[in-house]
Amino acid sequence: MELLYAITLGVLTTCGVYLLLRARTFTVILGLTLLSHAVNLYLFASGRLVAGAPAIVGLTGRSADPLPQALVLTAIVIGFAMTAFVVVLALKAAVELRNDHVDGENPDEDRA
Repeated sequence: MELLYAITLGVLTTCGVYLLLRARTFTVILGLTLLSHAVNLYLFASGRLVAGAPAIVGLTGRSADPLPQALVLTAIVIGFAMTAFVVVLALKAAVELRNDHVDGENPDEDRA
């Protein structure tokens, strides 16, 4: 289980960094989203991967830590709001600049 979790985190992080290095705005937003999902999974795993354990400390000998669960829930809400804001900002920039490159310049155009 832990190996599958580690591989998933590695794949999400690798894909997120790769997409961040692209020159298009949408792929950068997608890369940031994948990285935020990888961080959320990492935070969730820091609360111990226990199947079927209650989240309330003290009821049984084994329990899951509720703090990472609360942090991940908060991070999901904040990440969704920030993604929506960045998408609207990117659409506004694409309309005004008439392209979707991160730096606002199209490398295919002739620079005279």
